[in-house]
Formats: sequence, structure tokens, C-alpha cells
Amino acid sequence: MDFSCNSKTFRRCSQWTKPERSPNWPDRSFAPENGTQRVVDGQTFVYYDDYWIRYYQPPEDTLEARKTLIESLTRRTFHHTEHGINTPGRCLEGARTAHERETDPRKKRVNAAMLAGALFNRATDIFRTVVDLGAKGVHISRDNELMRECGQCFREALELGKQVKHYSGQEGIDELWGEPFRAFSVPLAQFYESRFIKIAQAMKNIDTVADTMKAVLEPLPSFEGADALIDYFATAAKYECETMRSDSDNNFVIWPEFVSASERLAEFPGQPYSDPHMPAWLHSTGTKLLYDCKSLIEWVALARVPMQTSTELFLAECNQYKEATQRIPRPIKKAT
Repeated sequence: MDFSCNSKTFRRCSQWTKPERSPNWPDRSFAPENGTQRVVDGQTFVYYDDYWIRYYQPPEDTLEARKTLIESLTRRTFHHTEHGINTPGRCLEGARTAHERETDPRKKRVNAAMLAGALFNRATDIFRTVVDLGAKGVHISRDNELMRECGQCFREALELGKQVKHYSGQEGIDELWGEPFRAFSVPLAQFYESRFIKIAQAMKNIDTVADTMKAVLEPLPSFEGADALIDYFATAAKYECETMRSDSDNNFVIWPEFVSASERLAEFPGQPYSDPHMPAWLHSTGTKLLYDCKSLIEWVALARVPMQTSTELFLAECNQYKEATQRIPRPIKKAT
């Protein structure tokens, strides 16, 4: 796999297109249909919204498979959200009482997040119990009181999840709270399709952040070389975004690439003395912005969903920095 390719050519060479259409790629009018699959180098990929994504076959749609998926999605949600909200399901009543009693808006939001966590865990506990009973020969239908309570807990957690923040503190990620409910309520093949769509959206988010950062820094001599590091990291992030942890064959290659590329970008100091007209404070602001670029790409890649609010804030900062660099007094070049 090539981690050095430009974000605009990521999986867009001839082997990803039909031969008669490759000269016009990436013209959207010649793009494959969403859901198109293709085998390249022995690996299956699926196409969604301008991106070829590593394809994983959905598991057989059984209660055991749903339980495993829901447990994984529950852990994933808590991993990407603020600390202190992974409330055990057995504490649901206490969490609800605390939320109802709280009157301070900031504290009440945190209590809502803790209640969402308790509801999440209660739903997972119920579903796990149902599956365990099924393994013992006790059949429980979807109309059973336990299953209805499980679905209700997921729905309420999804609603309260709007008040939960990402661990960065910048925004919440509603999609994470909806995934376990979808895994509970829709066919697993349909759930996996929605996963591929979200990954395509996340890849687009990564490219938007990377391309914006490169455009801002490219004219500045003191940041020469940053574009290559941004490209490398953005490409590694897209590989990481699509790769399941259980895919050991690829994960042991991709995760080290992703982490090392992140470290190289975070440690890039630039050449502050190569541009005598660049104020030191403005160069420092640029390195901080580059670090923010790294962090945002990292958050999106690991969450595997777009982060619209954080991206809008970052793009606004990029625009402000670009305007500041354009106000640097520079000598007028004499005509030759």
C-alpha cells in the first residue's frame, strides 16, 4: 500500500477504474455506482461517494453476532466520548434521579451524559442476557418485555447522547450513539452498509482538513515540506479509518504507519528562520494550527465518522491564519 500518494489520487489510478473510463477519472459522471465491489490485489473493496473502501463481509445475522457487535459498539462509543459517563446499567435509577433533580444547566448536561451511559449499558446487559438465555434453549421473541425495554433504553440513550461531548470537548458525535440501536433494530447487512457510507464521509472530512491546511501553508517558505507530511498522514488516516481491529493482517501494518505519521507531523518545527519577514509569533501560531490539523484528522479517523462542528471551527482558524500571513509586509519584487 502506498502511503505517500496525494489525497486527490487516493485509489484513483487505473486499477480502480474501468479501462475505457480511466482517462476521465475522477470525473463524477464516470464514477461507479455506490455499492460497487472490486477485487484489487486479492482484497475486496466497495465504492461509496467517491471512495473505494476496504470491504468486510457482514457476519451471519444471528443473536450471537448482534450481541458481539453491540458490545463492541458500546465500548467504542465510550472510548470516543468524555470521561466519567460510562455508568453501569445497575445504576440507571440513580442516574435518572440525579438528572431529574439537577437544575444547573452545565451540571445537568453532564448528568444527561451519565444517564445516557447507564441506558446504553442497561440495553447491552439486557441483550446479552437474552442471547445467553437463547443459548440455553429459552426463546425470547422481539415482542417480549425484555426486548421492548432493550429497544427503549437504546432509543433514550440516542436522544440523550446529543448532549454528550467527544473527548476533545469540542462537539458530540450523534452517530456513535445511534450505532448500537441500529445494530439492534436493522439487518446486519444494512448496518454494515451504513458503516461504509460513514467511512466514506469520514475520508472526505479528512481530505477537506488536509487540503485546507496544505493550501494555507504552501505559500509560506517557513513551512516548506509540511505538505508532504500532511499528505502522508491523511493517507494513513484513511487506511486506519477503514480497517477493523480484528483484521490482524492489515492492522499490524496500518496502525504503526498511522501512529508514526501522526508523530512526524506533530513534531514538524518548520524552518522559522528561512523567512525573515515571518514574525516569530505568527510562525508559532502556524505550528499550533498544524498540530490542530493532526489532531482533527486523528479524531475523525478513529471515530470513523465526520466531525462537522470541529471541522468548521478548524476551517475558520485556517482562514484567519491565512489572512494574517497575507498581511505580512514584504518587499515589492522589481519587474525584470
